Amino acid sequence: MDTTDTLQSTVGFSERAIAGFALALSGFIGFMGIITAEVLYPNYSTQQDISDLGSTRPPNPVSFEPSATIFNTTMLVTGLLVILSAYLLYRVADRRGFPLALAVFGFGAFGVGVFPGNVTPWHGLFAMLTFFAGGITVVLSSRVVPRPFSFLCGLFGGVSLVVLLSVLFYGIVVGGPSPLQFLSAGGIERWVVYPLIIWLPAFGGYLLAAADESAGRPAS
Repeated sequence: MDTTDTLQSTVGFSERAIAGFALALSGFIGFMGIITAEVLYPNYSTQQDISDLGSTRPPNPVSFEPSATIFNTTMLVTGLLVILSAYLLYRVADRRGFPLALAVFGFGAFGVGVFPGNVTPWHGLFAMLTFFAGGITVVLSSRVVPRPFSFLCGLFGGVSLVVLLSVLFYGIVVGGPSPLQFLSAGGIERWVVYPLIIWLPAFGGYLLAAADESAGRPAS
């Protein structure tokens, strides 16, 4: 009996099913945690950076409770669940590139929770790691799922990466404002982050259904 069979016999679920459950849960926690922190943050505007919920950036950082604790904890838990899923998928996946990218994505999200916006430069580094790794992960996932779901994965990951790269291109290469500047910093960041959060429960649901079918129980 291999380690996969041992785990399934111990907990009653396959590694693929547990990974799917963890990813779906991480998406729910990530989305609802951000919303809850926004509601409890005094006069918060979605034109602000999402990370402002944990703490604004120097030189005069500001944080409000309980929003800061909710947001930072949300990132920590979300990151850990994604890392767990990546580990389980690495054990059963034929293509190891996708779970490795998923692990980096989770590690980046965890780092955002460890280092709030007032902790420079670490917060910015982990935020960029999350954005890039997340977009790459979602694009890579299109290679491990059937059509038409693969089209959605490509769309979600592509939108996130295109928005992120366009802002960096105009900011670093052109030296001017992005054409998306009308969305404000908060709006642009949400176009990068929300496709990734939406993907988490979508891909998690796919894994749960696939695990159900492989166990001989047609998904209903």
